[in-house]
Amino acid sequence: MLVLLHLFALFLLVLLGFYVFVADPRSRANQTFAAFIAFLALWTTKDLIFWNFYDAGIRAGWWAAASFTIALLMQCALVVFAWVFPENNRTPRKRAAILFAPGIVLIPAGFLGLLWHHASYENDRFVIDLAPLAYIFVAYVYFLFFYGAFVLYRKYRKHKGTQQGQQVGAILWGLVITGVLKTIANIVLPYVGVYTLLPFSSIFVLPGVFVYAYAISNFRLFSLQSALDQFRLFPIAYKIALSIASVAIASFLIFQVPIVWWAFQGGVTAEGWRRYLVFSVVSALVPNLLLLLLVVRTISRPLQRLTVAAVQVTEGGYGTEVDLRKSNDEIGLLAESFNEMSRKMADDIESLRAMNEKLMRADKLAAMGTLAAGVAHEVNNPLAAISSLIQMMRSENVTDDIREQLAMIESQIQRITRVTKDLTDFARTRPGAKAHIGINGVIDTALRLAEFDSGFQKLKIVRNFSSDLPDVFADADQMQQVVLNMLLNARDAMPDGGELKISTRKSSNEIAIEISDSGEGVDTKSAKQVFDPFFTTKAAGKGTGLGLAVCYGIVTAHGGRLELAQNGGRGATFIVILPVA
Repeated sequence: MLVLLHLFALFLLVLLGFYVFVADPRSRANQTFAAFIAFLALWTTKDLIFWNFYDAGIRAGWWAAASFTIALLMQCALVVFAWVFPENNRTPRKRAAILFAPGIVLIPAGFLGLLWHHASYENDRFVIDLAPLAYIFVAYVYFLFFYGAFVLYRKYRKHKGTQQGQQVGAILWGLVITGVLKTIANIVLPYVGVYTLLPFSSIFVLPGVFVYAYAISNFRLFSLQSALDQFRLFPIAYKIALSIASVAIASFLIFQVPIVWWAFQGGVTAEGWRRYLVFSVVSALVPNLLLLLLVVRTISRPLQRLTVAAVQVTEGGYGTEVDLRKSNDEIGLLAESFNEMSRKMADDIESLRAMNEKLMRADKLAAMGTLAAGVAHEVNNPLAAISSLIQMMRSENVTDDIREQLAMIESQIQRITRVTKDLTDFARTRPGAKAHIGINGVIDTALRLAEFDSGFQKLKIVRNFSSDLPDVFADADQMQQVVLNMLLNARDAMPDGGELKISTRKSSNEIAIEISDSGEGVDTKSAKQVFDPFFTTKAAGKGTGLGLAVCYGIVTAHGGRLELAQNGGRGATFIVILPVA
């Protein structure tokens, strides 16, 4: 019965220490708790060996030395915990060196047997005769215990009324429970010659340890919420530990027990040992290979895929995603975060590319505007003089041939004048006379003006205006210029007639104007330059390439956007997007 209790206690201690440590491995409080659990597990293992597999004639000095040493180390862990919890402070090294210095003398004294005169079993009864140095050792251990409790009590007073204060208070209760039970089992009863509870001292400490762990884990140890949290994010360390434990237990039951029964069924002989060693080595290969497979499947393969995806991203493959089975551990969370990061990176880079294009276009517009203003100014003055001279020559008596040549010159001057007017409009940066206007009315006015054009009359006009459009804050003349320019561009794209669709709609805090034609459309290469100054797809002499650049400048000056959308080879759609007033 005692051996089962010791095994159960050892199992709980290892499980509890691992659980608390993995919950936050970087926390000094969790690290110190893990150290405390490790010493307590050593204490339990010591008791398991001594009290269950002792020889009546053996001396018990090693057990006494181990008991004194482990008890001292546990109190050292307690003091360190009191220093670092709950603020996660650093351990004061100078203070620790001074406080723990007596251990340098006391621990070797224990292993040299200077703490007792004799310790052994006599007539199936454990007997130990302590030396005076042992009482000094015990007094020092209790000094560390009470010092750690005092430090925690001061922190409890400091954080009283907060969750940290509740945690420290619970730990103090755990210390009281542990201290009372250990003192009764290890000090009080043995002092009066009663050693009955001494084998159970490692089991009596469990209630205090559970309170200890419960407080460190923010009062969520083994609670329903804690279990749900672990299912949401089940740490990979837990998975590996469970895998190793499961494989070890399964291999023990499946292989080791039958091998021991088969090898020693004829007694503990040399042949039995030979059988056991050979087949134990063979049977150990199976669980080891299984563990290797689990580790590769759980860690190596996902990390390899993550590495490949990361390399692809560094080489410019933005948007690359890791194809992993969804899991609730750190690797699963890392893969999900990596995929989200890669998607956002691709979107951000695309946004930056589009923004860069807009900035380059704005720079081009600014530069060309300055150039256009200068060119128009320099050209208009000579043109005015030439035009005046031609008017004077036409008023004189000249032959019909000369009059015809003068008319041809005048028509070319008018063409140049139109180009310089476009240049002037492009370069003009005057602020618009903005007001609250209805965009549907602006489009209707532009359509009435365009209908006087004979080429526009060949088109089939399809209107699809939203009736509940809010007003925009814009210059009505400039907006009419934008719409009329795009209507005439659509006319030029359909010289033999076609369908022209004009629609308006509201989206969020913006309104959109869509003008779609059924012409030849704009190829991909030209689509990137269509808003650049002096870029045109029309034949020579048919356009200056400034119309859309002027429209782009007007729309952006109103805080809007001008975009080109392809219609799959069946014309083009220009979209004007303006903010709602």
